[in-house]
Amino acid sequence: MRLDQFLARAGGEELSRSRVQALIAEGQAFVDGAPALSPKRKVAAGETVSLAVPEPADADPEPEAIPLDILYEDASLVVLNKPAGLVVHPGAGNPRGTLVNALLHHCGDSLSGIGGVKRPGIVHRLDKDTSGVMVVAKSDAAHRGLSEQFAAHGRDGRLERAYRAIVWGVPARERGTIDAHLARSGTDRTKRRVSSPDRPDAREAVTHYAVLARAAEAQASLVECALETGRTHQIRVHMAHIGHPLIGDHVYGAGFKTKARRLDPAVAEAVAAFPRQALHAVRLGFEHPETGRSMLFETELPADMVELRALLGI
Repeated sequence: MRLDQFLARAGGEELSRSRVQALIAEGQAFVDGAPALSPKRKVAAGETVSLAVPEPADADPEPEAIPLDILYEDASLVVLNKPAGLVVHPGAGNPRGTLVNALLHHCGDSLSGIGGVKRPGIVHRLDKDTSGVMVVAKSDAAHRGLSEQFAAHGRDGRLERAYRAIVWGVPARERGTIDAHLARSGTDRTKRRVSSPDRPDAREAVTHYAVLARAAEAQASLVECALETGRTHQIRVHMAHIGHPLIGDHVYGAGFKTKARRLDPAVAEAVAAFPRQALHAVRLGFEHPETGRSMLFETELPADMVELRALLGI
């Protein structure tokens, strides 16, 4: 057996194979007391194999005391209701004030380390201006288990994700499925667009939607979208693709601003001023990565979307 395979198996759930490979490269693996620097080295009967696992290092982002709406927490993971406007991970233009900064402060020493670093494990993301339920790993084992479920996109029955959106108009069918591949936009790498499947960067994307309520004059409706895949901007692009973009989505729904002119002037002004895409992750279900227990979390629509519904009479 290869050295990295042997050590990963010996380490159980706490050490991933990629983590073991990194430790071998750092000179932390030993065979009969001598450093073993190749993960491909074969181990033999009678050899003594050891691995030094350093304490997790502190994460680069600084902890920040940002209020969080925690729905559930244990030693393995934390489930929270992310507010609109909160960026998930530090990056260009957002070095501070992110969900990761907030979780570093909130979790403190309860983070056991992921990949050798004391950091929360982000297994899925919500756009900055999308609110709703998220789960974050606190340990390497939980990170690996949750990542496997999100990679399977719920097709193994363990993961469930549902969103609610307020969209322009009312889809012709009360229920439907949007099956359209997505790829990067040719003009803006941060955007996505519907694409033919044969493009090299095209990714399968499937969204199931259901109309929950509609305005009296059908100017807008409330829809629930269940994801069969989880692509960047998937719901926003798919709903725009069928002619019903999200209200407040200035990226994919800019061509529908004229619809607001059909509304009462006061309502039209309020709708035009809505500061984000009207999208909320209302439900998240998954299998606990360490106990195997099925878990389901649901949240109410945030106040701004409740007010928008009332304005539109949905």
